[in-house]
Amino acid sequence: MTGCGRRRLGQTLLALLLLGAASVGWAAEARLAIAANFTAAAREIVAAFEAATGHRVVASFGSTGALYTQITQRAPYHVFLAADQVRPALAEREGLAVPGTRFTYATGRLVLFSREPDLVTGEATLRAGTFTKLAVANPITAPYGAAAVEVLRALGIYQTVERRLVLGTNIAQTYQFVETGNAELGLVAASQVAERAGGSRWLVPQSLHSVIAQDAVLLTIGAENPAAVAFLAFLRSGPARAVIARHGYAVAE
Repeated sequence: MTGCGRRRLGQTLLALLLLGAASVGWAAEARLAIAANFTAAAREIVAAFEAATGHRVVASFGSTGALYTQITQRAPYHVFLAADQVRPALAEREGLAVPGTRFTYATGRLVLFSREPDLVTGEATLRAGTFTKLAVANPITAPYGAAAVEVLRALGIYQTVERRLVLGTNIAQTYQFVETGNAELGLVAASQVAERAGGSRWLVPQSLHSVIAQDAVLLTIGAENPAAVAFLAFLRSGPARAVIARHGYAVAE
C-alpha cells in the first residue's frame, strides 16, 4: 500500500472511530503512559480527543525508562507514548504490546537553554565551561538524557563537565532545574521552550546525537479498549500532528 493509501485508510478508520464514539454507550476510559518531554503537547491533544470523542483519558507522565518498568510490572496502562523506539519495540517482543500497532508519532530535538538572555551563544558556551551546573536528564532512563551525553562526548568535553552535571529523573525535572535557577544551563527538549519567550538557547545539531524518534504502541491490556484504539488513531490525525509540530517536534510523513 502506498503512503497516500495508508493515510486515506487511517483517515477512514479515524472517522469511523469518532463516529462510533459519539454514542454515549461506547465511551470508555484509556490510561496513557507518556514520556515527560511530551507533556504539554499531550495535554492539548488529550483535550481535543476527549472533546471530539466523548472518551476519557487518564495520563501519567514520567521518564520512558521508569514508565516501561511500570509496564513490565503490569501497571494498568493501555497506551505507551515513549521518548524512544527501543522500549515500545521491546514491549512488542516481550508480549506487552500489540504487534503491528507501533509507529513514530514525533521526532524530538535537543536545545541548550538558559533563562539568562545572553548566556547561550552556541556550542562555544559548553566548550568555554564557565558554568557551574549543567542539567541533563538521567541518561539511563531518559532518551533525551542519553542524547545529551552523546552531545557532550561528540564535543569532546564530557569528562571536563561530568562533575558539573545535575541529573533530572526525567526531562521535565531537568527543565525545572534551569527554570528555577538551580542550574545555569540545561540540555532540554526543544518542545519545552518552543513557546517560551526570553532566555537564550541553541538548537543542537542532530549530527551530534542519535535521532530521538518517539514511538507509540498499543499495550496488550488496551487491545480491546475502544478509547485506547481511538486515541492512537487520533494521534495520527491532522489536528494532532499540527499540535505536535507546533510544540517543536518533527512529524513523520
